Amino acid sequence: MGGGKRFAVLLCAEDSEYVKKRYGGYYGVFVEMLAEEGETWDVFRVANGEFPDDEQVDRFDGFVITGSCNDAHGNDAWICRLVSLLKKLDSLNKKVLGICFGHQVLSRALGGKTGRAISGWDIGVTTIHFSSSSSKLFSSLKIPTTLSIIECHRDEVRELPPKAEVIAWSEKTGVEMFRYGNHIMGIQGHPEYTKDILVHLIDRLSQRDFIADSYADDLKANMGKVEPDKDAWKKLCTSFLKGRL
Repeated sequence: MGGGKRFAVLLCAEDSEYVKKRYGGYYGVFVEMLAEEGETWDVFRVANGEFPDDEQVDRFDGFVITGSCNDAHGNDAWICRLVSLLKKLDSLNKKVLGICFGHQVLSRALGGKTGRAISGWDIGVTTIHFSSSSSKLFSSLKIPTTLSIIECHRDEVRELPPKAEVIAWSEKTGVEMFRYGNHIMGIQGHPEYTKDILVHLIDRLSQRDFIADSYADDLKANMGKVEPDKDAWKKLCTSFLKGRL
């Protein structure tokens, strides 16, 4: 594994027992989607206060920030510490990919604003539309101008950081994706999720009274209609993180 690139997952969620058993935790889900031969992947459980030190940060070529049950606009100690780390990664020009909560907290760290989505929860498979500029950015990947992605969020990026650019939107969410320079990209949806993980999450949300049981039943009943474009998302995320765009 010696000379290969090194990447770190900044894990912002507690793994459920189900995801641990079935997928090796959310870290395992991200490694399955993003890792390629010869690379080294590590995980820092930042939600538990486990952060890379300066020397460790220098060793990594790129970082992935995961989803979370917490609010990106919250002021928990670990979230404030994460915001500081993300500012540092920006100053070092490290490649950073933020997913869901990761997308929102990246925006916050760079000077944007996040909060509750005006349209409420977005759960299911959503069609997102790429902007004309992002179609050029991703032209080498030969992906279509719309892609389906699994979503599970009730917060959103309300205001982009200065110099950031919206590169995708959906009917419910104005900032589905953004880029900041050539080194930072945020994705509101979950390119790493399977429908199985989403069903598990819907059940957890209804058990905890975040969503009504009737809404959960409707979501599961309608889930079979559209498939997420997982292969295209894998290509897009790996190409960005590894500097191949």
